[in-house]
Amino acid sequence: MKEINKYIDHTLLTPIATQEDIIKLCDEAKYYNFYAVCINSCWVRTAANELNGHDVKIVATVGFPLGTMSTKAKVIEAEKAIEDGADEIDMVMNLGLFKSGLTKETRRDISAVKNAVGHNVLKVIIETSYLDNYEIRKACTLCKLANVDYVKTTTGFANKKTQLKDIQIIKAAIGNNTKIKASGGIANKEQAVAFIHCGADRIGTSNGIDIVFCAKEKLL
Repeated sequence: MKEINKYIDHTLLTPIATQEDIIKLCDEAKYYNFYAVCINSCWVRTAANELNGHDVKIVATVGFPLGTMSTKAKVIEAEKAIEDGADEIDMVMNLGLFKSGLTKETRRDISAVKNAVGHNVLKVIIETSYLDNYEIRKACTLCKLANVDYVKTTTGFANKKTQLKDIQIIKAAIGNNTKIKASGGIANKEQAVAFIHCGADRIGTSNGIDIVFCAKEKLL
């Protein structure tokens, strides 16, 4: 099995992150051999320069953290991030549309970004913190219909942390063809391993160093 560091998207999404902070994040990702860094889209070019020649991927957020901007704005942001060097996009689903029962519009919003990124990986943040179990399943169905690559749990900006049951519900809803990124309050190795064993294919966390530092053994 993979070492736990290869599951981790090393994350820094605070609005006050500086260029120096992003460079440090990239240096840490190289040193600990994380799978990717996850950053706001304005820093993609900086990360691309810092990670040039390394296999650490760049994940850019789109429509973050609210997801309430226009579809066109999301598309333009995604296209610019890819142009600047992003390998993957983590976009926020429009919860207002979704909770209004406007499922066709919600799906079109997601599909437009998927079409814009082409062969690049798209993860859709459904923000489980604001959804009940039925809504989680429904959001997963829309993601599957839009052919996204991953369903991601939360932005981490909501009050409620991701729960293991959220991963279980998502896994049952999406099957084996769509992957899962767990994020939101994952602070230590035990939590990360539990989410992976529950079905998560990727872990988004700002605590990656602590997780790897404690994880001396491979996952069983």
